[in-house]
Amino acid sequence: MNTQNTPVHIRLWHKNFWCLALAYLFMSVALYSFVPALPLWLIGNQGMSTWQTALSLFCFGGGIWLSGGFCNFLTQRYRRNNVCVVSVIAAVIILAAHYYIVSEKMQVPLWIIAALRLAFGAVFGMAQMVLSGILVIDVCESYNRTEANYCMSWFYRFGLSLGPIAGVIAGMFGCFQGVLLFAIVCLVVAMMLILTVSFPFRAPDDNVPVFGLDRFFLPQGWLLSVTLLLFAAVVGMVFSVIHSIEFFSMLATGFLLSVIAQRIVFADAELKSEVIAGLLLVGTALLLQVTRSLSVVSLVMPVMMGLGIGLVSGRFLLFFIKLSRHCQRGTSQSTYNISWETGLWTGMAVGFLIGNNEQQYGVNDSLVCSIAFWIVVAVLLLYNFAIHKWYLHHKNR
Repeated sequence: MNTQNTPVHIRLWHKNFWCLALAYLFMSVALYSFVPALPLWLIGNQGMSTWQTALSLFCFGGGIWLSGGFCNFLTQRYRRNNVCVVSVIAAVIILAAHYYIVSEKMQVPLWIIAALRLAFGAVFGMAQMVLSGILVIDVCESYNRTEANYCMSWFYRFGLSLGPIAGVIAGMFGCFQGVLLFAIVCLVVAMMLILTVSFPFRAPDDNVPVFGLDRFFLPQGWLLSVTLLLFAAVVGMVFSVIHSIEFFSMLATGFLLSVIAQRIVFADAELKSEVIAGLLLVGTALLLQVTRSLSVVSLVMPVMMGLGIGLVSGRFLLFFIKLSRHCQRGTSQSTYNISWETGLWTGMAVGFLIGNNEQQYGVNDSLVCSIAFWIVVAVLLLYNFAIHKWYLHHKNR
């Protein structure tokens, strides 16, 4: 029986790891605070149409691909922690430019918003790749690195629910400036946490190509990447039409249950059971959202979503690590991150485009959730009958 369990070692949780993990959490919260707030501002204050708003949402997912190919060159040529810190500073500057536009009540054309989102995706993606795929590995012993990557991903995942709660609260007061300030503060805190960590010096390598796939994309994991992208798109579609504090609070509860389930229920279960169970939970949650109107659904649905998302995404991260060859751990992390972010923001754009019209915001969540449900069904069939066997054949660890 193929099983895969990631043990917990108390020695992993030293000061440096805690600082990096918390920095990753603050970065996640900063990013996802825009999930509910950005579309409202684009439509309500900038007067953008549905397709223009959808394009603006998509630009972050596209921007993350712009800088990834330079990650290996920059981290080999310069100190890795400095590359991460400079990327975070660049992200803060971009948000500050955005804040100026909002505070001055400026009406700007679509290309400026798109350019800001692309640039933010590029620098944020660079910081994310360096932090999750390089810096955390540098501060951990070799036998703890898989566990470190796994635990770091959970800090980032909880930001998926905590960030939108902050965005919703600010949006309730009609204050997109508040969201921007909050995101800036979170990024500054993340930067300060990274600066408190000491990293070993590594001699620069002068024979590295300026652009390459190393530390960016894992070619042998492309099929798994497509599968994760489709699943993340489902999550993004749901996020495009459901923006309540109650939803994201219960989503966090589902994440917590997922951590417990992975450690207890699925500790020694058959390898594919975790992904299958997660996809069934997400599919059932979407089916409840579409077919039932009871008030209890608004509580049960996000818990099931959070539990399912945690099971699937957590296991897929380990799959990417097992697919990588020697010295490709950082590349596997980056591939996982860009697949998730691209899918999530593409799903938000598609869901927003389908579920909204020019007169009313968030008018057809049933249609969006119905389409998302059938995508989950497709992913479930694809994984069960093709992807899992492919993974077992191609894994290297």
